Amino acid sequence: MRILLSIPSLATGGAERQFAALASGLAARGHDVLAVILGRGGVLAQSLGLARLVELGKTSRWDGPRVALALAAVLRREAPAAHYAFLPSCCVLGGLLAPCFPATRLVFGVRASNVEGLRPAGRLLHRLEAWLSRRADLVVANSRAGLRHCLGRGFAAARSAVVPNGIDTERFRPDRASGAELRRKWGACEGRRLIGLAARLDPMKDHGLFLEAAVRLAAQRPEARFVCVGGGPAAYSASLRNRAEALGLAGRLVWAGEQTDMAAVYNALDVFCLCSAYGEGFPNVLGEAMACGVPCVATGVGDAALVLGGTGVVTRPGDAAGLAAGLAAMLARTEQAGGAISEACRERIVKEFSAARMIAATEALLLGL
Repeated sequence: MRILLSIPSLATGGAERQFAALASGLAARGHDVLAVILGRGGVLAQSLGLARLVELGKTSRWDGPRVALALAAVLRREAPAAHYAFLPSCCVLGGLLAPCFPATRLVFGVRASNVEGLRPAGRLLHRLEAWLSRRADLVVANSRAGLRHCLGRGFAAARSAVVPNGIDTERFRPDRASGAELRRKWGACEGRRLIGLAARLDPMKDHGLFLEAAVRLAAQRPEARFVCVGGGPAAYSASLRNRAEALGLAGRLVWAGEQTDMAAVYNALDVFCLCSAYGEGFPNVLGEAMACGVPCVATGVGDAALVLGGTGVVTRPGDAAGLAAGLAAMLARTEQAGGAISEACRERIVKEFSAARMIAATEALLLGL
């Protein structure tokens, strides 16, 4: 097939990584794949493999009409069998242009499970996406939570499917040696246990809950050390650091900022934590950590419990005592089970959520159209 995939940008986000993996994977399976970026290709442009890259050069929201005409020109020239649009802005553009290209099957790729925290322009975009979903031949959500949210917004169940995100299990694999230097840097020397949270600094991720749980856990396990990986707005970052200091976590907690080698980050940890308050669909970080053999504790938001299966611990959002207890229980399990729990974590991701599985499932849906 000739397949056009569109996305606003190729910045280093979860949806963008999935887009690059899908474009590369479909092209490797023999399809003629055109990766269309509304703006400019970012660092992930190098990960597209055999897919062709087209950049439409969008500069602002006011540049939308020109970009729409440019996308229409690409659709007219390439005449793809399918247009798979990622994220609301591309879905809206695809829906608006669909009547002009009846031979091209339109697929909406929906990633978010809610619209909390969106500005008015973002909420309007989501309303347009829902209204235009009637023009889509297929809607693909990357999580069951995302699908439920879509159906609640008025998407048609008969034309909807779930394809979970795919984890690159070659890149993310157990390699404790790769994380050894980070453990030393973050103060997790011999005999200490390192618990990490990797997420952008955003209220949705509830770093405050992690700090509260860390204080409780440290009282039980004095050898525990903590690290927060990820960046965010300076003011919010400063407020979290001040809160951590006020809670007495100085010397126990490291703010590591953004890291480029996430496989090494996961391999430096004894337990991974994701304590989001809302907004998760398919949490990539859980799958990546598990593929590295790192057991996880997560709040039951989005598809977190589905990803963990029986390998992890799920706690209630906003429950600091419950999260601390879950982390303590997981530390105890890792000490008792040895490498068995690490093997179980990786096996679940390889069998259920690999990138190859995601690419094959998407290919089958596109061919089915």
